Amino acid sequence: MDELESSELGTQTYWQEAYKKEIANFDEHGDPGDVWFGEDSACRVIDWICNCGVAKDTAIIDLGCGNGYTLQKLSEEGFSNLLGVDYCMEAITLAEKVSKEEFPDIKYKVFDITTGNLEDLGCKFGLVHDKGTYDAISLNPNNPKEQREKYIQQVVDMLDDKGLFVITSCNWTSDELVNQFSDRLRLRRVIPTPQFKFGGKVGSVVSSVVFEK
Repeated sequence: MDELESSELGTQTYWQEAYKKEIANFDEHGDPGDVWFGEDSACRVIDWICNCGVAKDTAIIDLGCGNGYTLQKLSEEGFSNLLGVDYCMEAITLAEKVSKEEFPDIKYKVFDITTGNLEDLGCKFGLVHDKGTYDAISLNPNNPKEQREKYIQQVVDMLDDKGLFVITSCNWTSDELVNQFSDRLRLRRVIPTPQFKFGGKVGSVVSSVVFEK
């Protein structure tokens, strides 16, 4: 399988600078920042999580949590054991600022999914969520295939025995995601996303796929 063409979106420096700007914008205007892939995409996944039978006290981790939007919405739905991680301190700072008043129980931690020690997270997780982090890793200018392999193994290792992994990507199709993860995780379902037709072919702007341990 071919790797994606590298991009600055795959570098930590890019995201550090992006979140510095969003912190300043939040401090000045109260703007919590962008929702990666848009709110519609996030809400489709959140709705699926809320209706898939996962208990409200299930340990849930959001990989590359950004401003914490997904966790905040899950908290509104009654989920109570929520952890957001990101390899940028700036993202964690923003998420803590945005969550402080309304969502004080959400925990945030600086953690690099490709290099971090899973014991530092404190537990296994019943649900692991990712919206965009695997994409960023795939765009890394330095050994993206190796980085993807590390990511996949870390996800497998952090899931409990019946854990679910929910991933949304704008760079990989659902078939490509299944191909990349199916050696170690079992496909549970593809979450339907809006489609478009171009040149006689049907496609989607994003792919959302659920795997199980």
